Amino acid sequence: MIFRGSGVALVTPFTEDGIAFDTLEKLVEFQISNDTDALIVCGTTGEPSTMSLPEQHSVIEFVVKQADGRIPVIAGVGGNNTASVVECAKVVEGLGADAILGVTPYYNKCTDTGLIAHFNALADATQLPVILYNIPGRTGVNICPAVYEELCCHDKIAGIKEASGNLSQLVETARLTRGKAALYSGNDDQIVPLLSLGGDGVISVLANIMPKYTHNMVMNYLKGDVGAARDMQLEINPLVSALFCEVNPIPIKAALRAMGFAMGPLRLPLTEMSEAHHDNLIRQMRSFGLID
Repeated sequence: MIFRGSGVALVTPFTEDGIAFDTLEKLVEFQISNDTDALIVCGTTGEPSTMSLPEQHSVIEFVVKQADGRIPVIAGVGGNNTASVVECAKVVEGLGADAILGVTPYYNKCTDTGLIAHFNALADATQLPVILYNIPGRTGVNICPAVYEELCCHDKIAGIKEASGNLSQLVETARLTRGKAALYSGNDDQIVPLLSLGGDGVISVLANIMPKYTHNMVMNYLKGDVGAARDMQLEINPLVSALFCEVNPIPIKAALRAMGFAMGPLRLPLTEMSEAHHDNLIRQMRSFGLID
């Protein structure tokens, strides 16, 4: 298992013409000092779709060096061209990442047979463990439970990040892959429900601003204090809703900016939050003491 607990889906701070590495360093240290269990870089929240490959590789390399082995670094390498994804995985391995997060191919889509061939090719390409990432709301492609079952027979496929939001599908996935791969929630409003099915943690957007809270929620459950974990899940739901009222990572970057991190500009086609949504986000953050 790559990690148990809370892995943060880390944002990428930008400057007008590149990566804000000084802010990125602060974000990594903020996470590690507040008990985050893994760093996930260049996943959906990290905005690789608006970054060049050299930028992506520079961010992964920087985070690996900054983490310095203290917690695992998992690098996103997803794409809709299998050959390019395979080449990127080889580069990421050379940069020192501990594992790979591979999202389903998007736009051109594929059949279940294509999904199996794509992820097996990725898993064959390096010695790194692979986490499968299912987020059909963004990619238009869904990994069904039977496909998960077949893919998890590969010895390099070590985890699943499930962000379909479909609890019935999640239950069947948990049943078919039990003991074969770690199971992580990809939705911050479904952390405890997933843990109740034998899950191992979360890859979290919320953890960008509340790393210790997210870690503690997972650990409370894993240590047997189900009531405390449940109460934390219910308590945080209004803030989670505010963080997803517009396309991720627009709100989480606004939240980090409000906490004093120099996030820099969003890259088009992402734009700043509407005033009404931003005001509600600030109210929710204040209710948790994140800002004055």
